[in-house]
Amino acid sequence: MTLTTLALTESVKAHALALGFDRVAVGPAGPADHASRFEQWLDAGYAAGMDYLARTRADRGDPGRLLPGCRSVVAVALAYGPREDDPSWSPVSRYARGGDYHELMRGRLLALAAHLREAGGSSIESRAAVDTSAVLERDLAARSGLGWIGKNTNLIAPGGGSYFFIGVVLTTAALAPDEALADHCGTCTACLDACPTGAFVEPYVLDANRCLAYLTIEHRGDIADEWKPAMSEWLFGCDVCQEVCPWNRKAPPAREPALSPSAPLPSLETLLTMDDAAFRARFRGSAMSRAKRAGLARNAALLLGNRGDRAGAPALRRALSDPDEGVRRAAVWALSRCEG
Repeated sequence: MTLTTLALTESVKAHALALGFDRVAVGPAGPADHASRFEQWLDAGYAAGMDYLARTRADRGDPGRLLPGCRSVVAVALAYGPREDDPSWSPVSRYARGGDYHELMRGRLLALAAHLREAGGSSIESRAAVDTSAVLERDLAARSGLGWIGKNTNLIAPGGGSYFFIGVVLTTAALAPDEALADHCGTCTACLDACPTGAFVEPYVLDANRCLAYLTIEHRGDIADEWKPAMSEWLFGCDVCQEVCPWNRKAPPAREPALSPSAPLPSLETLLTMDDAAFRARFRGSAMSRAKRAGLARNAALLLGNRGDRAGAPALRRALSDPDEGVRRAAVWALSRCEG
């Protein structure tokens, strides 16, 4: 026996909240509304070194390519901040201070997909996606009414701000869609004005080549000299465009304990001189592992240079023998700032 469309929709929403998600909305499937703009963004080179986006560009525009027969999208949000975290974590973007959100959300999304099949019938097929599948989750979530896409390209929700992870369940089930939300950014340009590197080409368009979040996490090799001072104290990621957003003034704190740090962040000197084994042991199960050992060491060296504190010089001198050439060059730059 299956539930009616409305009853199934209410059931899946209730189950999403019971699983620990903070918000849930339902929208129609079909080609993404911003698929053409995504194509233009890729063609302009704004994806920087994220070549995987171009390789899967055809799939990302239409969830039906990921799940044939897809009729509906269940979009969920999991809040990740702000909280009163250990101040040692201030150089790290809020989303990465605790456990890896991919692992945290994936199990819940799979449970939500299983609930759809159990409540709606064995013929229902579903597929969970959390930022690693070839689907434009943000666009699908916006069409579902989970929030609107702000000028800083983040999804923003009334009463929820933008400090939340997005997950979606694509499903062949027929569900009652929610209404999309209107854009409430108005004339505000706080995020565009505050960006340390001027990474916004225009409202709603981010050039990853200049974005500190991309440079400190995804980018391999050297960071250009013009962006090194702009890193200031950002070791991993950057929250500036969210910190200044008026909609985040009342953003709810994370309720999920796994998103809180389990221990203080090691010092920059320690991060700079970690070997691969120590890095893996310390950041296993953390989103910070995405930067790799060499990337985090490079960033630590550059932050020591930005501080210009001679106390960091011994660690920087040891880093001159680092097996990674990029780390060695970052240490040379930093030493010139500390000892120059």
